[in-house]
Formats: sequence, structure tokens, C-alpha cells
Amino acid sequence: MTPDGPATEAGSRSYRVEARSTASVEDVWALVAHADRWREWSFLTRTGLERPGPGEPDGVGALRRFTSYGVGSTEEVVTWDRPHHLAYRIVRGFPVRNYRADVTLTADPDGGTRITWEGRYDPKLPGTGPLLAAFLPRMMQRFADDLAAHADRTAAGEPPT
Repeated sequence: MTPDGPATEAGSRSYRVEARSTASVEDVWALVAHADRWREWSFLTRTGLERPGPGEPDGVGALRRFTSYGVGSTEEVVTWDRPHHLAYRIVRGFPVRNYRADVTLTADPDGGTRITWEGRYDPKLPGTGPLLAAFLPRMMQRFADDLAAHADRTAAGEPPT
């Protein structure tokens, strides 16, 4: 995990986390690209589409809603480059502005998939920058690790946990 970057003049912050899965890029993509599948592998309790995209339901223009015990966010898919790159921006529900995250899946030369999850945001509320800098990279690392672990189990033919 790379710690949250320093604030720029505008207050922007960034993070970059990585994980590795033994599963193929296509298998990892099937889990991360489809909003309804996030509840299979993440700590989120409700996941799905608030509005499908005009072409691909989970693709560009889709609004995805993710919650855990009633608290969550709505995100708009802004890049859908199957099976390597998914990007989204937070529309509402999280105390940030200009949030954009990019999930990139790269075939590992030794087999499997490297998951890179990076984002940039501006804190919305004064004084929350340090709290977000501590919280967001850890939460995103958990997403990346849980995605990789679930993809590994799925690729190995293990039953869901």
C-alpha cells in the first residue's frame, strides 16, 4: 500500500494499492466489473445498479450503489475497458469531491493477475484530509485484497465463503 499522497495546492490527495491473484484477468474482471457481484467478495451488504449504462449495463454511464449497513456511496462508471480497466467517480454519499478511482488488471508474467487500485480526491469537509488519508488507502487495500482472495478461491473451484 502506498500511503496517501501529499496534498497539492488544491488539496487533492491520492492513493495507490495493489494485490495479486492467481486467477486470470478475465476471472477477476467478472468480479470487479459487475456491481451486483461485489457483495460476494467484499464487506458490502448491498451492491447493485441504480441505473444501467446505455450500452453495457455495468459500463460507462452506469450508476452503482454500494452500502454496508445502510451507509454507502453512489458511483458512476466513467471507463469500461474490458477486461483491463474500470474507472468510476463518486457521485454522492462520501465526504469527498472530484473522486475518481481506476482499477487496472494486468496479466502477471508468472500467471495470475496484478490488481492496481488508485484514486484521487479532494476532501469535502475542512479538516477531514488527514482522516481520509488514513482511512481510504486502508479501505481500498481491503477491497483489493478481498477481491484477489475471492478470485483465488473461485479459480481453485472452492465454494463461496
